[in-house]
Amino acid sequence: MADETARGLTRRQLGARALALGGALTLAPFAAGPAAAAADRGHRPTLRYGTPERAGLLGTHLRRLVTDAEAFLGPSPEHPWYAGAVLLAGRGGTVALHEPIGMAVRYRAYDEKTDTGVEFPAGEQIPMTRDTVFDLASVSKLFTSILAVQQIERGAVDLRAPVARYLPEFGRAGKEAVTVRQLLTHTSGFRAWIPLYKAPTYEEKIALVYDERPVSPPGTAYLYSDLNLISLQLVLEKVTGRPLDALLREDITGPLGMSRTRYNPPASWRDRIAATEDARAPWSGLDRGLVWGEVHDENAFGLGGVAGHAGVFSCAWDLAVLGRTLLNGGSYGRERILRPESVELMFTDFNTGFPGDEHGLGFELYQHWYMGAMATPRTAGHTGFTGTSLVLDPTTDSFLVVLGNSVHPVRSWRSGSAPRVAAANNLARAVPVRPPRGRTAWFSGMAGSTTATLTLPALDTTAGGARLRCALWWDTEPRSDVLVLEATADGGATWRPVPFTAERRDTGPEEHPDGTATGWSGRAWHRLTAVLPEASRLTLRWRYTTDRLYVGRGAYVDGLRAETADGVLFDEARPGTRPASRRRAGRGRPTERLGGAERGYSLKTAFWTSFGPSKSSCFRLSSRLTTLSSAWFLRAQSTRAFFFAG
Repeated sequence: MADETARGLTRRQLGARALALGGALTLAPFAAGPAAAAADRGHRPTLRYGTPERAGLLGTHLRRLVTDAEAFLGPSPEHPWYAGAVLLAGRGGTVALHEPIGMAVRYRAYDEKTDTGVEFPAGEQIPMTRDTVFDLASVSKLFTSILAVQQIERGAVDLRAPVARYLPEFGRAGKEAVTVRQLLTHTSGFRAWIPLYKAPTYEEKIALVYDERPVSPPGTAYLYSDLNLISLQLVLEKVTGRPLDALLREDITGPLGMSRTRYNPPASWRDRIAATEDARAPWSGLDRGLVWGEVHDENAFGLGGVAGHAGVFSCAWDLAVLGRTLLNGGSYGRERILRPESVELMFTDFNTGFPGDEHGLGFELYQHWYMGAMATPRTAGHTGFTGTSLVLDPTTDSFLVVLGNSVHPVRSWRSGSAPRVAAANNLARAVPVRPPRGRTAWFSGMAGSTTATLTLPALDTTAGGARLRCALWWDTEPRSDVLVLEATADGGATWRPVPFTAERRDTGPEEHPDGTATGWSGRAWHRLTAVLPEASRLTLRWRYTTDRLYVGRGAYVDGLRAETADGVLFDEARPGTRPASRRRAGRGRPTERLGGAERGYSLKTAFWTSFGPSKSSCFRLSSRLTTLSSAWFLRAQSTRAFFFAG
C-alpha cells in the first residue's frame, strides 16, 4: 500500500548532474560525502554498541529522543500513534541508542462501534524488545532498489532502457517508453495503487500491471506508486532467473549477516514479530482478522508475500547494518554489495524537475516531513505504512531507525509522521556544532512557530564605511524558516533587511541581497560581511523565524565585530565581553560535556556587556515563543535560545 505522506514545500536542489555512460551512470564532479570519504580512506566501520560520547553525540538529546517517543504511546492526539516501537540511533560505527518501548502485541481486535482496541489479557501481551521483527511495508522498496542497482552494475540492466526491453508485455497501454530509471524515481506515470489482490490468480494480477495505462506521460510528473517497484521486481526476476526472495537472501542479507531480515517469516518467528492490523472491511480490502506474522499489505499478500513494494520483515539492528553499509559506500566489514559510485547514485537527486520530490535511485531525499532536522540534499531514507522508517545522513555520518506498529490495531488511529520527526530532530540536535573559535556561540534553537532574536547595542555609523563581520552557520527548512539580518535607526519602529555576503573556505562568496539565509548551507561555517547603513543610533539584530510544521538544525552566530576604517564599534571578543560577563535570567543548567570541550547554559534571556572605547552597552538575546502547533511539539522541542555550541 502506498505510504500516506504529506509532501512539503519546494526544496533547495542538489546541483549534481548525472552523465549516461555505457548503460551505467557516473557523476559529474561532486563534493564527496562521508560514504565516499570512507571508501577513499579504506575505513569501513562495522557496528558496535558504545556511549554517545564515543559516537560524537550529546547524550542529553538521545535521552530526550526516547522520552519524546514514549509520549506517542499515549493519546496523539486522540489515540496512541503506535502500540510500541524500537528506536536505534548512531553515528559512525557506534550504535549509541537502541531502545524498545511499549508493546509488540497488545490488541486482539478493533471495535469499530466504540473506536477502541480489544486488548489481549495482560499475560498474553508481548512487550517490544531490541530484536522485535517488523513488517517494513514500503521500506521494502529500498531492498528492491539495491537489487536493481546491483544488476545495473553487472550490466544485466540498463538504467536508461525501456522496461519493455526486458518485459515486452509491459509495453502495452502506452508504457512502451517507461524506463527503469523512471520506475526507481517514481516518474513513470503509474497511479499510486490498484487492487491487484482482487484478481484470482498470480498471472491475472501481473496482467493488471501490464494493462495499466499511465495517468501522465512518462518523465513529466512525480507520483509515488507501488506499481513501479512491483514492475521492477518482474524485471529483476526476468533478467536473473531467480525469485525476489532468493535475490534478497543471496545478494544482500546473506553477505551482510542480516539473519532477521526476509520475506515470509516462518511460524517459529511469530512471538518475536510486532502485530499489525485487525484487517477487515471497510478499512481493509481483505477480511483477515489480526495480521500477525504475515505481510500486512493486501497486494503483497495477494502476490504470495513476496513483492517489490512490500513484504520484507526486519529488525532495527539489521536495518542499521544496511544503513551503515550504504554510508560506508556499499561495504560492511569484508563484504561489498555495491560500488561507492552506485551508492552515490542512490543518494543523488534525479528529480530536479520536481522540486519537493527529490529522489535518488529508490531512496527519497531531503524530506523534512519525516527526516526532520536530519534532512539535507544528501539525506536519504524511506518510510513504511506500518510505522517504519530509515534515515541516513551522510553529511554527519549518522543513522536513525524508527520501527513502530502504528496500524495496531487499526490504520485510522494514526496520521502524519510526528514521532519520526521528533526522533530525527533529537538525533540532529545530538550532533554538536563547533564554533569557529572558543567554546560558545549564539544558537537560535529548534522550536517550531518561534521567533528568536540576537540584538546588538546601538552603533554610531555616521562616519560611513561601517561593516559587520561574523561567522554564520545555518540549516533551516528551505523558505519556510528564515534567518534575517536587519537594522533599525528609529528605535525599533521600522526594521529593514541588511544585505550581506557569506563565504565558505571551499567555495566563493555568495551574495544575500535580501539579507536572509534559508535552506541548507552545507553545515559549514561561513564568513559574513555586511555594509552597514549610516545612522547615529543603528541597531542590528539577527531574527530567526520558524513555521509550525518542520525545522532544520537552526542557526548559529559567532565572532560579531562592527568596525569602520577609523576603529572598532563593537567587538564581541574584547576582554570582559565573553562568557564570564554573562548574567543568567531564570534557571539554566550546563549542557553535556563532549570531550571536555563543550559547556554552556540554556537561557530564556541573557545579556552580554560590551565595553567600547568610551562607553558601555548591552548585547541582548531574546527568544520569543509565538505559538506551538501541538502538544507533541511542545514536548519535543525547546522553546528557548541557547548560548552554547552543540
